[in-house]
Amino acid sequence: MKLAQVTLPEMRPEVISAVRALSDPEYQQRVWIDRIYPKPNFFDDFTLTVNILNDATVLEAPEAALGYTLASDAEVRAMSALANALDSALKTVGRDASDAEFMASEPWPGVVAAARDALTALNE
Repeated sequence: MKLAQVTLPEMRPEVISAVRALSDPEYQQRVWIDRIYPKPNFFDDFTLTVNILNDATVLEAPEAALGYTLASDAEVRAMSALANALDSALKTVGRDASDAEFMASEPWPGVVAAARDALTALNE
């Protein structure tokens, strides 16, 4: 697998952290729903997680992020699949739904699975 030089390495850990959150239903329940945070002054929810990925352009245009925050074609494909899964969830429950509504939606297991695949690609 050919890896591209990543020119925005400081953003990559943020992308990986956001994808990790999307891949972990236990974290989502504990942090996003129950608001049990791992340390003081910490905050995370579904909206923040998606905003981080949007800011890094890895959802809207993953191919454009290659060489910036994504390092391989495999990562681009994985993030494209995650973007499609998230779009399906957003279309199903609507953009104004609560985190709990997203997590209870029919497409949510597909989001989690796509995020797990993306996390694997990002960590290879």
